[in-house]
Amino acid sequence: MAKTKTRDRMNNEINAGSMADIAFLLLIFFLVTTTIAEDKGILVKLPPWSDEEPDITKLKERNVFSVLVNAQNDLLVRDEPMKIGRLREAAKEFIRNPQRLENMSEAPNKAIISLKNDRGTEYDTYLAVYNELKGAYDELWETEAQKRYGTPYSEDMPFAQRKAIKTEIPMVLSEAEPTNFGEEDN
Repeated sequence: MAKTKTRDRMNNEINAGSMADIAFLLLIFFLVTTTIAEDKGILVKLPPWSDEEPDITKLKERNVFSVLVNAQNDLLVRDEPMKIGRLREAAKEFIRNPQRLENMSEAPNKAIISLKNDRGTEYDTYLAVYNELKGAYDELWETEAQKRYGTPYSEDMPFAQRKAIKTEIPMVLSEAEPTNFGEEDN
């Protein structure tokens, strides 16, 4: 009878059969428990898709607040040069038209802000202009909420009150297709 050595008898092997199962369970665990950060951008509600031709209606020029941004990041607001710092107040004045001027909007619910930029416009300038225009509406909504209800305009405000304010002062911000780099005509 041949003697077996202890070394031959003690040949230990690692059972790797369940390693794949453990790795799969860890993968599922990390996928389920990990939160994926979503990018926050400009929240713009796009119109629904339609195969029908759009209804082309002639807008009254007095109701359109046109903002053009060229490739050099200069603003042209209603055919007048303007600095970004003045844009918010000018937009609020145009929308509200407290003095009932003939060259400003007839009413806040008829005011349209048209934003057009050049493809060469810097993104920071575009965002600054957009923020000023959105900020004008935010301030108008806040003022109206304080005047009507004596409370700040916020998500905590009842839906009916927010809807009433946005019905009177709807945010109508139309963005035109950008022009080619350096092309500054309408």
